Amino acid sequence: MAVITRLVASKERSQQVKVYLDGTYAFSLEATVALEAKLRLNQELDQFRIEILERENREKKALAAANNILSFRPRSEMELRQKLSQKGYDAQTISGCLAHLKESGMVNDPAFARYWAENRASFSPRSGRMVKLELRQKGVPADLAEATCEQVDDDSAAYAAGYKKASRMVTADYEEFRRKVGEYLKRRGFGYDTINRSLKKLWDETAHKE
Repeated sequence: MAVITRLVASKERSQQVKVYLDGTYAFSLEATVALEAKLRLNQELDQFRIEILERENREKKALAAANNILSFRPRSEMELRQKLSQKGYDAQTISGCLAHLKESGMVNDPAFARYWAENRASFSPRSGRMVKLELRQKGVPADLAEATCEQVDDDSAAYAAGYKKASRMVTADYEEFRRKVGEYLKRRGFGYDTINRSLKKLWDETAHKE
C-alpha cells in the first residue's frame, strides 16, 4: 500500500496532476480524472486502485483525441478505432472510449452511412455501387451499406456528376465529348446504360459548340 505524499497541478494547457507516492513521482493524471477520484494527501492507494486510475486516464485522453477527430467530420466506428490505434492507444482503451461515444450517440454507423451518402450526393456524386463500396471500406456492415445506397438514384447522380465537366467543354465533336465525359462518369462507378442516358441529356443541354 502506497501513500500520496504530494499532488502537483501542471500549469500547462494539458492540465495534468502529478502524483507522488511515498515521496517519489509515480504517475500523472488528467486533472478531471484526479478530481473525480477525489485524490488527497495521505490517501492510501493499492496497486489495483492505481491500475484503475491509469486506465481511466488513458480512456479520458483517448476520448479527447476521438472528439478532436470527430470535430472534422463524422466517422464510422471502424475508422475511429483505426485512428485511435494509430495514435498508440491499446485495444482495451479504445473499446472503452468507443462504448462511451456510442452511448452518447457520437459514434453511430447508421447516421454515418446517411451522412456519407448525402455528402456524396451533394458534393461529389457517384453511383450507388461506388458509395456502397466506400461505406464497406469504412467498416459499415454490408446490410446497412446496401440499405443506405438503395436510395441513390444513379441517373440523377450521373447527370449531376457530369454537368460541371460537360458545361466547361467547348467542342462540336460529340465523340470527343462522349469519350471525356463518359470516362469521367465511369471513374465514378456508373454503368454503361446510365452513362449513355446522361451523355445524351448533357450533350443536348450544355453549351458544347465551338
